[in-house]
Amino acid sequence: MNDDITGTGKHVKETLHREAQAYANGDDRPLAGYAGAVSVYAAMVGTGLLAVKLRGRRGDTSVGPWDLALMGMTTHKVSRLLTKDPVTSPLRVFFTRYQGVSAPAELSEEVRGEGARKVVGELITCPFCTAQWIATGYAFGLALAPRLTRGAGAVFSAVAISDWLQLAYARLQQTQEE
Repeated sequence: MNDDITGTGKHVKETLHREAQAYANGDDRPLAGYAGAVSVYAAMVGTGLLAVKLRGRRGDTSVGPWDLALMGMTTHKVSRLLTKDPVTSPLRVFFTRYQGVSAPAELSEEVRGEGARKVVGELITCPFCTAQWIATGYAFGLALAPRLTRGAGAVFSAVAISDWLQLAYARLQQTQEE
C-alpha cells in the first residue's frame, strides 16, 4: 500500500510539472512560488479572521461609502509607496535591479532571481498586486482598530491628494512655459 501512495505521489508530481511547463509556454513562470504567495495570503486572511473572532468582533462590519473612499485612496498611496518610492527601495533591493526613474518620485526596477525570489520581486514591484494585500490589511484594521485605521488612512489619503495636486501644478507650470 505504501508503494501505491509513493507511486501516486510521483505520478501527481510528474503531471503537475508537465502541466506547469505546458502553461509556461517556454517562459519562466514560477508557478510553485505563485502558489506559495497565494497560500501566504490565504493564511494571513485566516489569521485576520481568527483575530476578529477572538476579539469578539462580528463579521457584519459594514464599510460605508466614506470608508470605501478612504480605503481606496489609502490602498493606492501605500501600494505605490511600497512598490515605486525611492525611499522604500531598500525593501526591494534583494529582489530587484535599479533601472532608472519612471515618473516623478518613482523608480523603475527590474525583477531579478528565480523561484520564490522572483515571485516576491514581482509582488513588491507591482502596485496592482500589492494593492490586494494592502486593502485586505486595511479591512482587518477597520474591524480590529477602526479609529487608528481611519486616522492612518486619512494621512495616506491626504498625501495621495497632495501628490495629485503637485503633479497638476507641475503640469500647469509646464503648459505656461510652452
